Amino acid sequence: MSDTLTGSPALDAVVAALATVQDPEINRPLPELGMIKDVQIGVGGDPGVVRVEVYLTVSGCPMRDTITDRVTEAVIRVPGVTAVQVGLDVMNDEQRTELRKTVRGTDAADPVVPFAQPGSLTRVFAVASGKGGVGKSSVTVNLAASMARRGLSVGVVDADIYGHSVPRMLGCEDKPTQVENMIMPPQSYGVKVISIGMFTPGNTPVVWRGPMLHRALQQFLADVWWGDLDVLLLDLPPGTGDVAISLAQLVPNAEILVVTTPQLAAAEVAERAGAIATQTNQRVVGVIENMSWLDLPDGSRMELFGSGGGQAVSDALTKVLGARVPLLGQIPLDTRLREAGDAGAPIVLAQPDAPAAQALEKIAVGLTVRQRGLAGMPLGLTPVSR
Repeated sequence: MSDTLTGSPALDAVVAALATVQDPEINRPLPELGMIKDVQIGVGGDPGVVRVEVYLTVSGCPMRDTITDRVTEAVIRVPGVTAVQVGLDVMNDEQRTELRKTVRGTDAADPVVPFAQPGSLTRVFAVASGKGGVGKSSVTVNLAASMARRGLSVGVVDADIYGHSVPRMLGCEDKPTQVENMIMPPQSYGVKVISIGMFTPGNTPVVWRGPMLHRALQQFLADVWWGDLDVLLLDLPPGTGDVAISLAQLVPNAEILVVTTPQLAAAEVAERAGAIATQTNQRVVGVIENMSWLDLPDGSRMELFGSGGGQAVSDALTKVLGARVPLLGQIPLDTRLREAGDAGAPIVLAQPDAPAAQALEKIAVGLTVRQRGLAGMPLGLTPVSR
């Protein structure tokens, strides 16, 4: 780095400004990641012109414009700077290896699932259902968007490999960035998201057997750089098949959210989805009833799919598991919920006053205000010598 002209802005002030610029995918300062190549002050003979050379992780980095804007905004605020030029270069293989080590904090070639480690403080919710079509994905993306809006760091894994729909519902069109074997997930509405749909062309179907499903879920959990998440939600495929079993193996501390409709036939199937916890030793955190009723213009309600299904699942699982499984909330039928999902704008953000949005918001708040246990948390105790 150089500071060649007398009277130019102090180099250390420019460097300090750059230290406040975070990479939009990794959320760490650019200098810390080795992404600042050079700083030149007094470019072209003008003491107020600063040029910053930045390394991108890959040549097709989708965040290049965001990085350029952030660097410009930070440096232009330094007293004496009148113009900022940003040059972009690309890391070589060795630099990418060092970046991975810096981010991962390890030289291990095979990353572990961070959420399964004893010290992890991330709440992991697996959103499950007995059958498809009950609104499980809609519930997942709206809970995630609600939590992120309240300042939590949130990630979503679209674990429904065959029926992936989360990217559309979150309006996420960006693709992940790969740095060696580390995948940077794109973000939408402050939510980090990964889906197999981001790796397949167009609407190509995924035709995989069990082992491939397990490996895909493992990569989503271990190879993706999630950072320090408060909450991770997984949108599971319906039923109790390969993905549910793999999740129990990879993240045994994941808590299960069961989504059902009021229809008793659907509730019976949903009960089986929750009862898998008896075999996996996971905790069922609660039941969410979707499509509970339709609010009519005269103020009355029409129960299109019957009533009582959510409470029936709650009662049955409480009995089977020997621990209370509460009914967390009932979400009314609302065409705006469907329209918001199709438009890629979660209803909790697009129309927060809608009854369905308020019901989802209440559930999200209830899930995140519960006090965390002491498992995995250091207590700062020091043994006393005798």
